[in-house]
Amino acid sequence: MEHIFIKGINEQAPTLLLLHGTGGNEKDLLPLAEMIDKSANVLGVRGNVVENGMPRYFKRLAEGVFDEADLLYRTKELSDFLDDMSNTYQFDRKQVVAIGYSNGANIAASMIFHDQHAFAGAVLLKPMVPLRNIKLPNLTSLKIFIGAGKNDPLIPGKETIELKEMLRKAGAQVEEYWGEAGHQLTREEILKAKDWFEKNF
Repeated sequence: MEHIFIKGINEQAPTLLLLHGTGGNEKDLLPLAEMIDKSANVLGVRGNVVENGMPRYFKRLAEGVFDEADLLYRTKELSDFLDDMSNTYQFDRKQVVAIGYSNGANIAASMIFHDQHAFAGAVLLKPMVPLRNIKLPNLTSLKIFIGAGKNDPLIPGKETIELKEMLRKAGAQVEEYWGEAGHQLTREEILKAKDWFEKNF
């Protein structure tokens, strides 16, 4: 997978896995990583699916309707890639914090739904429920930040609440932030994620 790796100066910090939104690339979220922890390793990964010229992490059938078979395949693909990169770049696979926006948040959530050890933590910005009718693993050691927009035209508030409740029922420690904005990222939201990160890591 196309990617960028930046070696951090703090070997004790988690590695930040950056997962862009539809149409983004491996460098899109570098400014977020800089804001959240400029001393950490950073691994930005570009999605392998292209929709109308725009990179994504998995296919969809329509707006908000995921191709579940492809999502399962791509979830494993990204997980395996992360395992390989931890060997290539010599970072602790158990100390990875995902920072995902929109489509990137959804693939990160799918990884969490399938593997209790996928991440040490996750910042899910404008996520949706990736899959339903699935039993989640025990997530008691997982810390998650969810950033949502009260006026998001793409994601109903009930979708965000459902995801939060599914994660909490599986034992995850979830902190949420609701901004006034829509689907776009805001500085305030990233600063809230930074505060969460500093408290937990």
